[in-house]
Amino acid sequence: MPSAKQRRSAIPPECRQGGIELIEVRDLVKQYGDHVAVDHVSFTVEEGKIYGFLGPNGAGKSTTMNIITGYLGPTSGEVIVNGHDILEEPEAAKRCIGYLPELPPVYMDMTVREYLSFAAELKGIPKAERADAIAQVVALTRLEDMQRRLISNLSKGYRQRVGLAQAILGFPDIIILDEPTVGLDPNQIIEVRDLIRSLAKKHTVILSTHILSEAQEVCDRILIIDRGKLIADGTPEQLEAELGSSSLELTVKCGDFNRLQNILSVLPGLTGIEKLGGDPEGEISVRLKLKRGVDLREAVYNSCVKANLPVLMLKATEFSLEHIFLELTRSKKKTVQRKIAVKKDAAEPTADSQKKDGENA
Repeated sequence: MPSAKQRRSAIPPECRQGGIELIEVRDLVKQYGDHVAVDHVSFTVEEGKIYGFLGPNGAGKSTTMNIITGYLGPTSGEVIVNGHDILEEPEAAKRCIGYLPELPPVYMDMTVREYLSFAAELKGIPKAERADAIAQVVALTRLEDMQRRLISNLSKGYRQRVGLAQAILGFPDIIILDEPTVGLDPNQIIEVRDLIRSLAKKHTVILSTHILSEAQEVCDRILIIDRGKLIADGTPEQLEAELGSSSLELTVKCGDFNRLQNILSVLPGLTGIEKLGGDPEGEISVRLKLKRGVDLREAVYNSCVKANLPVLMLKATEFSLEHIFLELTRSKKKTVQRKIAVKKDAAEPTADSQKKDGENA
């Protein structure tokens, strides 16, 4: 079975538009007794992109990653890695993947150098190439001064770096990182983000994170999972455009929320009114949810003035990826999977975005 790189090299340069699927997850289910940890999840991962896998604790992120990498077997469903079924051809599939679990799989009684040599042997890297392969990942993860130290004597941040080094050792086609910046200081986090961007130039990266700003800054595509279901899938820009909304925050002198609601609810483009607070002196603060792109500041102000309601504060806000994530995962009544259909050509980076990525790297 040809690798992704071999398949891509066979495509004429003028036809290379991306879109080669390295991972296909089809109707994946994982149950523990009556508990459904992963509930009929399906998605594809294309070559050369950074995927952000987001979700609250217990959402099913790590379980899904463990199934993709062959650490866990699914209850039902399929995972195809670079053309290899993870159940039928586990060794071939695993050779395509470098994996950093949430808890780095390091041996405390080994030195960093011994551990990476051991990992290189397990990965089947030829003996003559191991020294160079280890030197590359040591340099990338800034572990040069730690090679002779016992892992048990390293800080949590450095142990995380060692785990990251073993994941990228041999530079597999697919690199899966579960919370790779946990335990790192701010400077180290920036270094890891830069490393992830550089890896994505030749590899596909799947990144699980709780840091939404990190996903928004680094990832080309976002998948949000909650209660075992995939509830959103798209680029950060698409998620904001399709699931986000504009809003206004308003504080007025009005002792009756129902009256204020009746005054404003007739405005076109207003989709909801949420009471944020009030006080005995008659001040009420509300959030006005608007259709995307609608600006009602003038209309809201004029309506309040006409009703003799003094406006104390009026400001516009935009729903960020963080707002979208919180809105999606807080809902207790989701009964239908929400997924954005992404056209492959729309997901392709523009020349400007490629230039920007190059500058960031």
